[in-house]
Amino acid sequence: MHRLPIAAALFALAASPAFAHFQEIIPSADVLSDGGKVSVDLIFTHPMERGPTMAMAKPKRVGAFAGGKTIDLLGTLKEKTIDGKSAWSFEQDLKTPGAVTYFVEPQPYWEPAEKKWIVHYAKVIVDGFASGEGWTAQVGLPVEIEPLTRPTGIWTGNLFRGIVRAAGQPVPFASVEIEWINDGSVQAPNEAFLTRVVRADQNGVFAETLPRAGWWGFAALVAGPTAAGPDGKPAATELGGLIWVKATDMGPAPTAAPAK
Repeated sequence: MHRLPIAAALFALAASPAFAHFQEIIPSADVLSDGGKVSVDLIFTHPMERGPTMAMAKPKRVGAFAGGKTIDLLGTLKEKTIDGKSAWSFEQDLKTPGAVTYFVEPQPYWEPAEKKWIVHYAKVIVDGFASGEGWTAQVGLPVEIEPLTRPTGIWTGNLFRGIVRAAGQPVPFASVEIEWINDGSVQAPNEAFLTRVVRADQNGVFAETLPRAGWWGFAALVAGPTAAGPDGKPAATELGGLIWVKATDMGPAPTAAPAK
């Protein structure tokens, strides 16, 4: 029902900031200096508004991509409840250096307020042993953001750049929605501040500065094929390619212990 057209040029731009949905895929850390276990949460929500959370059906696909190989993690998922709605989590043990890209393909979600299906292909990169390597590899998702800035080890205030790709090809002038996972410390003055929107250039390249520490989601939105809605009538499909990156504040240098 949701087969993606091959030619990227067939995609129309789609954006609706007032109803910005974000498929979160958030790890316990973006860099594991000594390797070890990383836990990842999958939540479908409105990050900047701190909700509401939408019920998330068990995904179609969840995996880890590293070294040109994909590991299926669907069988490791554990269901959890966030604000009374279903969400998911999984763990993996990183034993070798290098970047691992975790990704999710959710089931299509019907948004009754907008009368459309939403399918957000989301990913996040975790760097094992702080290697700084392997982060340029792409999973090959139908809609995907290729990072031009290394998506790990980002300081607050750094510029993040990426390329929007659909069916592997750059999407000229694609719309990219951006939200921060609000920890409750920020109240937006009005709705215009909830979702930042940038437009890619003719090569599908976009950029945005990250002004605050925490997790930032970039959602490149394109229009997918029309599909039957719950009432059997034709309905639009919003396809999203998401990437999550973490900004970290520069803290003071550790104080040396006094000599004894």
